[in-house]
Amino acid sequence: MMQSQQKYPQAFSFEFYPPKTEAGALALETVQQQLASLNPDFFSVTYGAGGTTRDKTFDAIVNIQAKGIDAAPHLSCVASTKDSIRTIISDYVAQGVNKLVALRGDLPSGMMSTGEFRYANELVEFIRTETAAHFQIHVAAYPEVHPQAYNCVEDMKNFKRKVDAGADAAITQYFYNAEAYYNFIDLCEKYGIDIPIVPGIMPITQYSQLSRFSEMCGADIPRWLRKTF
Repeated sequence: MMQSQQKYPQAFSFEFYPPKTEAGALALETVQQQLASLNPDFFSVTYGAGGTTRDKTFDAIVNIQAKGIDAAPHLSCVASTKDSIRTIISDYVAQGVNKLVALRGDLPSGMMSTGEFRYANELVEFIRTETAAHFQIHVAAYPEVHPQAYNCVEDMKNFKRKVDAGADAAITQYFYNAEAYYNFIDLCEKYGIDIPIVPGIMPITQYSQLSRFSEMCGADIPRWLRKTF
């Protein structure tokens, strides 16, 4: 769940993985109904490395939209071509989708080429060129610094490129150290960044799995929290 900071109107969304099985699809239907009662701004649906869940993501988005709930598909550009991105955003326009979460994404295992896009700012710029202001574009932000960034200054410059390319809002990587978020907001103000930056919240349901994932994505689990679990 993502919750906005105080200076902007209260807003939140829920993020889903596209279901892989019929049982998963039924379970997602139940969860959607339960969470829709909280009146989120939208539901977002993730996108596998290199677009590996493209069709499942699309189907989930169409299903959500059909229920009268705004849906925001994740769209990653690594290993994609301009033609393939053009096709999928056209399909979303045709379905009445007007929100996107634009990401660089990860290369599928064994794939060496990044395709025609290298970074998320290039994807944002391409979407704006193709569709003007049709989409409200959300991008990723990393309060504790992207794991592949050289340092926080370079990471902030990369984030600003996404904002300058046309991003409307950002959703952060989840974090458990609130100071990291506050410091990130302060740094954004120094760089003249004034879009909503929504904190990413990850409920802890399985600590061992979360710990492994946090190592990969650079999210710090504070000592007091590790000791608790």
